[in-house]
Amino acid sequence: MKPARICFLIENDEDDREIFTLALEEVDSSISSIYAENGVKALEMLHNNPDLQPYFIFIDMNMPLMNGVQCLQEIKKIDRLANVPVYIYSTVADPKYVAEVKKLGAVDFVLNPSRYKGLIDILTNLLNELNSFHE
Repeated sequence: MKPARICFLIENDEDDREIFTLALEEVDSSISSIYAENGVKALEMLHNNPDLQPYFIFIDMNMPLMNGVQCLQEIKKIDRLANVPVYIYSTVADPKYVAEVKKLGAVDFVLNPSRYKGLIDILTNLLNELNSFHE
């Protein structure tokens, strides 16, 4: 039996979490979604639950307490997550941040689309890439 595939969404906006979860479910209902409201809570969850092994992680760039770059840096220090694809996303893609997050180990910097259909397209493409990588 294949292990459960989990998307770990680190996002402080409740509406954005709900939209992301609905879009992910529409794209692939076999992937469950869990979330943390900020980077600090995400790290607590990851450290307190050593069995938590996400299939991929999405981190919002702009969060209180710890921004996306800081959260990415801390996640990359956790050995068991070394090969878990991490994506940073934001409504604004500053080329400086795009280069920085990739240098720090993010697979990509995703521009958060303004439309639901755009999110569906992004998640479809991302999951196609992940699934072909894992085959």
